[in-house]
Amino acid sequence: MEVVSASHGALGPLLGKLTSLLADECVRLKGVRREIRSLRSELISMHAAVQKYAMLQHPDVQVKAWISLVRELAYDTEDVVDKFVHHLGNTSHHDGFKEFFRKTARRLKTLGSRYGIANQIDDLKARVKEVKELKSSYKLDDMAGSTFDHSIVDPRLSALFVEEEHLVGIDGPRDDLVNWMVEERESSTKNLKVLSIVGLGGLGKTTLAKEVYRKIQGNFHCQAFVSISQKPNVKKIMKDVVSQLPCKKEFTEDIDFWDEKKFIAKLRELLQNKRYLIVIDDIWSISAWGTIKYAFPENNLSSRIIATTRIVDVARSCCPHGDIDRIYEMEGLNDLHSKRLFFKRTFGSEDQCPDVLKQVSNKILKKCGGLPLAIISISSWLANRPKVKDEWERISRSIASALDKNPSLEGMNSILSLTYNDLPTNLKTCLLYLSIFPEDYLIDRESLVRRWIAEGFISEERGQSKQEVAENHFYELINRSMIEPVEIVYDGKSRFCQVHDMMLEFIISKSVEDNFIASVGHGQTDLANRHGLIRRLSVHYIDQELASVLANEDLSHVRSLTVTASACIKHLPSLAEFEALRVLDFQGCRSMQEYDMNGIDKLFQLKYLSLRGTDMLKLPSGIVRLHGLETLDLTNTYIRELPPKIGQLIKLRHLLIARYRNMYSHEHSRFQAITKIPDGIGNMRNLQVISGFNVTESSLGAVEELGNLTALQELNFELDGRGSQEYKRYEEMLLSSLCKLGGCKLQSLWIRAANSTPLAFLDSWSPLPSSLQKYRMTTRYHFPNMPKWITPKLTSLAYLDINLVEITEEDLRILGEMGALLSLMLTFYCVKKDRLIIRSHAFLSLKEFCLMIGFSYATRETYLKFEEGAMPKLEKLDVPFFVSVAKAYGFTLGINHLPCLKHAEVSLDNIDATSSESKAAAAAIRNEAKANSNHPRVFIYREMEEEG
Repeated sequence: MEVVSASHGALGPLLGKLTSLLADECVRLKGVRREIRSLRSELISMHAAVQKYAMLQHPDVQVKAWISLVRELAYDTEDVVDKFVHHLGNTSHHDGFKEFFRKTARRLKTLGSRYGIANQIDDLKARVKEVKELKSSYKLDDMAGSTFDHSIVDPRLSALFVEEEHLVGIDGPRDDLVNWMVEERESSTKNLKVLSIVGLGGLGKTTLAKEVYRKIQGNFHCQAFVSISQKPNVKKIMKDVVSQLPCKKEFTEDIDFWDEKKFIAKLRELLQNKRYLIVIDDIWSISAWGTIKYAFPENNLSSRIIATTRIVDVARSCCPHGDIDRIYEMEGLNDLHSKRLFFKRTFGSEDQCPDVLKQVSNKILKKCGGLPLAIISISSWLANRPKVKDEWERISRSIASALDKNPSLEGMNSILSLTYNDLPTNLKTCLLYLSIFPEDYLIDRESLVRRWIAEGFISEERGQSKQEVAENHFYELINRSMIEPVEIVYDGKSRFCQVHDMMLEFIISKSVEDNFIASVGHGQTDLANRHGLIRRLSVHYIDQELASVLANEDLSHVRSLTVTASACIKHLPSLAEFEALRVLDFQGCRSMQEYDMNGIDKLFQLKYLSLRGTDMLKLPSGIVRLHGLETLDLTNTYIRELPPKIGQLIKLRHLLIARYRNMYSHEHSRFQAITKIPDGIGNMRNLQVISGFNVTESSLGAVEELGNLTALQELNFELDGRGSQEYKRYEEMLLSSLCKLGGCKLQSLWIRAANSTPLAFLDSWSPLPSSLQKYRMTTRYHFPNMPKWITPKLTSLAYLDINLVEITEEDLRILGEMGALLSLMLTFYCVKKDRLIIRSHAFLSLKEFCLMIGFSYATRETYLKFEEGAMPKLEKLDVPFFVSVAKAYGFTLGINHLPCLKHAEVSLDNIDATSSESKAAAAAIRNEAKANSNHPRVFIYREMEEEG
């Protein structure tokens, strides 16, 4: 199956495995194939039923109970299938076809007696029959076809009728948007303008839209405000708009019989000669807006539309005119406004909060994360609770469960449920998985998508790899405002994400309901109320008492184990008890030496192992028997060598050993030890990412084998040529390997070299990978000339970090013509002339530009200037400014010519400059920033002190 089912990561992967198993030669024996085909048919039928029931907005309790039975059945079936395949093993085909079948048959006959698999299959068949009969006895299909009257009040209604004096923190955004909405243009450009307000449900989009609407409606001939649903009825929406517009009675004659086409025509007729203001609240899809928008004519009368949505792509579709329209991203209330709203609703004012409740109140308020609806809902609930500290502490720990049970929180739960229920089932699974991580955890994007893949949540689709599909899921969750991006870099990608505290509480409640993840530690221990075995375990903290609780649990079905940095790992049960693990993550645990890892070779299903940031000194030898391992993350550990037979892990895709120590240090302690490239690495043909190996400490044979890795996409290595008589041979071998990779998939190359280890050999790199997107160097070495391979023909190169002894005008011309270049970091000693001019129509795509002075006292001072038309898309700038040279040119830098600039850092070099000249230079740069229509934030540093 292409997607994970609504039973959250259970049925989808299982059906895929059964399909693959049926295609395998080793199950073509009589009886085995029949059993698997029968099991698969029954599960496909159940999968279809689960998907149908998942469409229900409010499933009946019996529907939920049946889905739970199917989910646990699917998990247990997959565990048995995995054991079956593992114990069957890989029989060699070299003995001939008949011999292969003879050996396979002998193995199959003994599997039942040796491992009890035959009995387990019989038990599964009985459970399948039982679950199938329960579906009929519950009459679930009749329930799915009926409708239920769930009289839940639309939580948006309160936003429409709240009194102005009760609003908090809305004045600034409202006034800003009001000014933009009523801003008059020249008569020839009085276009229709669209304001799109986007953000997470509960942030107050409807309230803000209503306040802007209320302030400016007097400036228009007519106005209308309509809220729409997830599945909008276009005719009803347009009828609501018509009902709010002034028109003669005969105009709406037979309105109940109008079709969509007539509604659009009549609305356009009604609005054609009027300056109108329309609010379309809560648009859920691009297609819905695509139909509605045609009813609103562009009549050159300065009409306005306000659209609100939770989805970024929808917001963009509402604003097709770019600079004419505006997208406003909602933010949560700041701490001051959050406290004001919370304490006013809970106690009347902050002054009336008892001292004993202040700390716990702040803890509860933090969970609200500036979300107005959450603050209002929870404060209204607390206002009627006893003012007792222990009671409030309990509430703080149990908000997740209260969301689904307490009437006071129904509005908050409804808003979050609307957004969650709108997700496709595969995205629901990926979102629920984030409940593994504790509050405020910075979730690494690359690690997360690798974990999703290892868990079996991701399938290849429409010609896209699993990696690409998983990345798409990550950004779709951002697009739908379900997760918050952190550290957005030059290419628009986010390095990390975080989950809003209230969203985390919501998905924790869903996760508990679906037995998706069990968490222990820091008040989250709730293993007793689980419906089924532990499938995924997140340990935030563990002591002897919690260890005793876990000791009484069956851990043999746990698929992922995540232990965070604060856990005391020595109390964790032995790895041998977690035999079904796919994912094992110890990231950040600093006491790994206290834990016995020797049972790791029993984890035959393990695909993802992370020891990132731990104090590990040596890997257990048994790791070489993890033949299914796809990711091994040893970043920032103290591991010096990998086990000799690590090359046996031929399914490994990501091998990460990087340590981000000071590359210029002369100290080499064990804490700075760098791992050698393992011999035999050439056998690991599935490797896509290699990070952190030291080339010059490895064998020449291992360096040569790098050229065999044709699937390699990212290569990050270190060089140290100090005192090495063989360095020239390493250069030659490394260059040979890089040239072999020229026709392959290499996208990123990062070279870190100690001190001034020469890299001149790279000038002969050819052919270059056509897919190269990123080149980075961290070293004191500077190329004497621009390498020959850096040309405009590198049509994919988006990121370039390079050191040059000297920058010439020709260098800038070449770089300026590279159409894909988004981020450029240039480090230099000097320039050919005293002036460094960024010419007009150069660097047309560049978003980030950093110019740095190299490690030399011989740096020649130069005058830097941006001409008008240069770097038209630049957003981030970091440059030096030589005051003594620039004074002859009036201290002109030219940042006023950078129309998209958002952030600039300018370091004033005051050598041979007076204090007054330095102040004049700073003032001139600030004036240029003020003249920039994009109003960039500019920071000026002078003698290491921040200005401005």
